[in-house]
Amino acid sequence: MQSVCVMGLGYIGLPTGSFLATKGYRVYGVDVRADVVASINEGRLPIVEPDLDILLKSAVNSGNLTAALEPQAADVFILAVPTPFLADGSDTPTPDLSYVEAATGAIAPVLAAGNLVILESTSPVGTTERVADFIGRERPDLLGREGLKVHVAHCPERVLPGRILLELVENDRVVGGVDPESTDRAVEFYREFVRGEVLGTDCRSAELSKLVENAFRDVNIAFANELSMVCESVGINVWDVIRLANRHPRVSVLQPGAGVGGHCIAVDPWFIVSSAPEITPLIRTARSVNDGKSRWVLERILERASRFREPKIACLGLAFKPDIDDLRQSPALEIARGLIAVHGERVMCVEPNLESFDGLPLTPLSDALQQADIVAVLVAHRPFRELDAALLEEKVLIDAAGVFRV
Repeated sequence: MQSVCVMGLGYIGLPTGSFLATKGYRVYGVDVRADVVASINEGRLPIVEPDLDILLKSAVNSGNLTAALEPQAADVFILAVPTPFLADGSDTPTPDLSYVEAATGAIAPVLAAGNLVILESTSPVGTTERVADFIGRERPDLLGREGLKVHVAHCPERVLPGRILLELVENDRVVGGVDPESTDRAVEFYREFVRGEVLGTDCRSAELSKLVENAFRDVNIAFANELSMVCESVGINVWDVIRLANRHPRVSVLQPGAGVGGHCIAVDPWFIVSSAPEITPLIRTARSVNDGKSRWVLERILERASRFREPKIACLGLAFKPDIDDLRQSPALEIARGLIAVHGERVMCVEPNLESFDGLPLTPLSDALQQADIVAVLVAHRPFRELDAALLEEKVLIDAAGVFRV
């Protein structure tokens, strides 16, 4: 039985580890959070993802998946840790690779010749080579005349929250090693369980391909978000305009929203900009437009609220996209916090995918709708899409998510 050590049990590592365990791999999951480790070993899901609870219980009950705070020897090591950027206030945020370095340092003592180390975390170009160099420095005994005796490759995750278990298997995968042997070894591993095509390349091309995917979406969402502000300024319904424009056979305008969030699209374009800041004005501008859309929505709500003496505002949704509980880089959360800073306890936050959230009290949807003067739809969660519009007839409605297309 081939063994796999998964470093990081979040939105990528946990589904990956659970899936591999149910396919007969011996999986050792590792996380720095003791509560997450305990929850997983009890078969309890610490995140929201459709059908993952059933898969996790099956993986744990089979005995093939166990979680711990420290790694142990395995055949394959998967690094699935965060790669945020440093909030240093600069025009070009600096990528934060401290989690990747910490995970690499943690596995270094238990590595053996012939092991495969895979970086799945979306990373700036050159990160996979840094992982290999770090291993060589930490374990000089694994350096031979022909190079590192451990295979190192990058295979960026390409899944969508809410569809992770399906896309983990069905999506094509791009795999790039620090050398041809590493590429071949990693391609062989993924072809054992991925039904999509597994495409081999070099590690730098694999790294940049993932960044390009998310920067492409960011640029196109920026166009939709900018268009929504233009339509507002001239009194036109943006949803109607996009629907009509998209009837052209070569036009496919995306949908606007309250901004862009998440662990990929809101972050990855900066990795490209930071590598070539003088020649990436388009990508930088798209980031500015999408961040600015959140501030624009906030200002719009505050302007409506100024018409009331003591307005009660309901914020529908806090996650970065519909029907998940992920708050990373969420524009909705940023907007809600901005409103609370001005109107305090008169702001009610509704997030149906969370039972609680530290520092931000949550209000049941029915209570919020009954009490609110202003309803701001920030995320198109299913419970909001199923609302009877008649319930909002006497409310000031600000629909940034296009739930009611107004």
